Amino acid sequence: MINKLPVNIKKIKPNATVPTYGSANAAGADLYACIDSDITIASGETILIPTGLSMELPEGYAGLIYARSGLASKKGLAPANKVGVVDSDYRGEVMVALHNHSNKDAVIEPGERIAQLVITPYLMGIFTEVDALGDTERGSGGFGSTGTH
Repeated sequence: MINKLPVNIKKIKPNATVPTYGSANAAGADLYACIDSDITIASGETILIPTGLSMELPEGYAGLIYARSGLASKKGLAPANKVGVVDSDYRGEVMVALHNHSNKDAVIEPGERIAQLVITPYLMGIFTEVDALGDTERGSGGFGSTGTH
């Protein structure tokens, strides 16, 4: 059984598209470009693409904006910050900073699916400064320290 969560969406622009799920068990809802004409993103460039939407996520939840696999593999476009975060208290327009990782220009068309939104619960840390941390087998081993493969 899939858990469902009501999320209020407001269209800031009349031609905005409400997020949609591509299949019955999709974790991410597609976000759409709310633009009036094609936008070209040059190789290595980042452009902020509007969705025309604002949303009201319930307290204790965040919207995580991830790349769409098709857009990333076919056009080399993915969110510049890798994962965008929409906080539950944010009421502005949801924007996607798309970066062109390819070596050629890419075009975004009006209404094109540009990213996916995954809604997830989160925990807020209560940070306590201490003089020492508990010991573990790994210790302070960092990148690549847990194996050779």
